[in-house]
Amino acid sequence: MSLKDKLVAQIRATGPMGLDAYMTACLHDPDFGYYATRPKLGEGGDFITAPLVSQMFGELIGLWAVETWSQLGRPAPFRLVEVGPGDGTLMADALRAARLAPDFLAATDLWLIETSAPLAARQREALAGVSPTWAASLDEVPAGAPVILIANEVLDCLPVTQFVRRKEGWAERVVGLDDAGQLTFGLGPPRPAQDMAPEGTLIEMSAAQADFTTIVGRRVLAEGGAALLIDYGGEEGGGDTLQALRNHRKEGVLDNPGEADLTVHADFRAVRMAVKATGSKVAILPQGEFLRRLGIEQRAAKLAATDPGKAEVIARQLDRLVGDDQMGKLFQVACLYRGADGPPPGFAA
Repeated sequence: MSLKDKLVAQIRATGPMGLDAYMTACLHDPDFGYYATRPKLGEGGDFITAPLVSQMFGELIGLWAVETWSQLGRPAPFRLVEVGPGDGTLMADALRAARLAPDFLAATDLWLIETSAPLAARQREALAGVSPTWAASLDEVPAGAPVILIANEVLDCLPVTQFVRRKEGWAERVVGLDDAGQLTFGLGPPRPAQDMAPEGTLIEMSAAQADFTTIVGRRVLAEGGAALLIDYGGEEGGGDTLQALRNHRKEGVLDNPGEADLTVHADFRAVRMAVKATGSKVAILPQGEFLRRLGIEQRAAKLAATDPGKAEVIARQLDRLVGDDQMGKLFQVACLYRGADGPPPGFAA
């Protein structure tokens, strides 16, 4: 049996499913889900994240965390939390850079939020010699201390729902079966609406993204600290952003459930609204501007001077992280913080 077989049987038994349920099954089904069984990161995998582009990314995040901790008054202990740590590269690079501040490392209570067993195994290898605690959700991280939280490319893998404007109202986009018994997109019953949206308009919403942001915002407000939510997307909204990626190529979202990574754009407008509702503050910058403020160009120059033979590679890595036509503007960095603590490093006006 495959996940496609399982989903076909489920739909035959209970009817079409929303995209949120389909996406959750594709990514997290315990027997066939992508992250539960076969996540492949890096140049030789299905997709690459910023920490795998260059060590500079994780190093600068680590130094940002040190400066944020110092601005908070150097609390001991504090919770250093990474949500969705991938293969552990970001945190390994961050902690290596943080060796410049031994007191920071001594105060650190390190937590990794991970639900994928294969990725947790890779994190243990990358962080050998470190003693993190793994948890399935932020709720499992003890309260009672400030938190510095990193979530790189987490929002994009949280499930969404989509609605299409019909003449009669808004209809939810669902996954059902065609006459041949294959997975296909369809629409649920329309719900009456009074808006004037043109027929055929598609909107995408993620309650999961808003809920995650709310949980982080409340934690920061209650305990103090700061959080970075880094992802591709924007505040302008848009239509259908759901895509399937395998071997760095897009394929049909319904083609191979569980065998490809499913992602959507992060909705930073919804992030801003969710943070505001918690009473925390949020500042949002393009990734390129954020990394430049942290000194990535100076770090690249130092690395190139140390190893001139890698200067061209380092230049390409830098451009990939900060270039306007690459990650620099496509990715946004949202920083959540408590107003009384002031904007963390990199976000002051």
